[in-house]
Amino acid sequence: MVFPVVGGTQDTSYEIENSLRTGGGDNHHLSMVYGSSASNRKTWTFSGWIKLGQAAHFTEYYPNEKYLLTATDAAVSTTNIGYGGYTSGNAGGFHLQDGRSGTYIETTSKFRDPSAWYHVVVRYDSTQSTASDRIFIYVNGESQGLNYSNTGDPEVDLNTTVDFFLAGDNVDATSADSGNFVHNINSYMNSGFGAINNSFDGYMADWYLLDGQALAPTEFAETNDNGVWVPKKYTGTFNSHSFHLEFKQTGSSANSSGIGADTSGQDNHFKVGVNSTLAAVDITTDTPTNNFATLNPLNIRLGKGITFSEGNTQIQTGTTGGTVGGFSTIAGLKSGKWYAEFKPTVVGTNATMRFGIEDTDFNAADGLCNVAASAYASNGNKGRNATDTSHGNSYDDDDIIGVAVDLDNGAIYFSKNGTWQNSSDPESGSSKTGAAYTDILTILPTGGYMFAFNFVYNNSQQENVQANFGNPCNTISSGNADGNGYGNFEYAVPSGYYSLCTKNLAEFG
Repeated sequence: MVFPVVGGTQDTSYEIENSLRTGGGDNHHLSMVYGSSASNRKTWTFSGWIKLGQAAHFTEYYPNEKYLLTATDAAVSTTNIGYGGYTSGNAGGFHLQDGRSGTYIETTSKFRDPSAWYHVVVRYDSTQSTASDRIFIYVNGESQGLNYSNTGDPEVDLNTTVDFFLAGDNVDATSADSGNFVHNINSYMNSGFGAINNSFDGYMADWYLLDGQALAPTEFAETNDNGVWVPKKYTGTFNSHSFHLEFKQTGSSANSSGIGADTSGQDNHFKVGVNSTLAAVDITTDTPTNNFATLNPLNIRLGKGITFSEGNTQIQTGTTGGTVGGFSTIAGLKSGKWYAEFKPTVVGTNATMRFGIEDTDFNAADGLCNVAASAYASNGNKGRNATDTSHGNSYDDDDIIGVAVDLDNGAIYFSKNGTWQNSSDPESGSSKTGAAYTDILTILPTGGYMFAFNFVYNNSQQENVQANFGNPCNTISSGNADGNGYGNFEYAVPSGYYSLCTKNLAEFG
């Protein structure tokens, strides 16, 4: 069983309740301007938790850096922290760039695990007399080796200042405006510059930018009794230009009710930026202290032109035709009762979609039809090992398919829009009333199960599927949590079943 970042017997002394999900290419960004410039731009710290979406799948390099936090007044004058990599050999690292001084510093290590939360700290103090002490980038508490791609000296000069904390006068500026420094999250400029290639797709949680202090990562996180790097409450000071973003609110304005509310006490609030489509649905409970499953872009059975989005909770096919299958980032399920929902927004006239569970020893040539798979197809059949039999109703665009997996009694159940097919009852326990399959423990694969999907698509339509393991990318009209209070589903979670997240896994998995 995989417990990325948090799992096992967990330290619950500090909980991160929410994260912000941003979609690459969706122009999801937050903006802020300071009313005055900070007196000290030589010493500062950034701390934030980041979980990769489709960013984990790209293999290209500049200009496909993902801009996490920027301060920009014109294209040649910018400071930014990002993910991606300036050099082709380092695609997948974290970086600090400062256009004014020509500094580009990136981690030599690569970070491409879409199931894990990464804690990134940038510690900057150009007042240090020793050049190697001026910049540190930490990932999960470990100081990283750095590659310097400077246009000049290999390291930052003494007393170099950055563009963070400089003032601006127009937060809605959409073009280069000398002296108007706009601080953006997930954007280079308000114009949406490079939105498709340069916007980060994934999750952000517990973000700090602290002026006048160069702090160690242990101010924000610690190693717990299980040897796992976990968040802890920051108890230090916030100077005038500092901010702390917890992404707990849903408003669009620059105030305490907004998505970009600053909870440091300094009121350096961000607003939903110009043309940004960030909304309440983008505030999730997938966090470093309760990590939810998503679709895994690294293990997918690739067809042609497959696109992941919405923090790996949505997949869209290309238009050239093929077969695609994929599964959840959390796998190896051997016990417990688990629930997930899938919403095919475009099924396609010639496509047969299947949702269910799959063997972790999945063979890409099988496609949700090997002996351990158990699936519900869009034609209403249940299927396994290339054999389909009648089970329930067919489904189409925008229907919501529920999958309930009972690994205590060895049964799997399927619902369509809240109605359990074949008059089944997932709460029936050992009687397994109406279950699609009742032998999933008898054929339990060595590596356990994972939630999965598979479909064939044609060359004239773009099939689309949204997966909800408790952190939906689509708007939920009703709202239903599991018995532990975790997750957000369209239909009621059967009693005793749980969303696929690390807190539930620690208790039932």
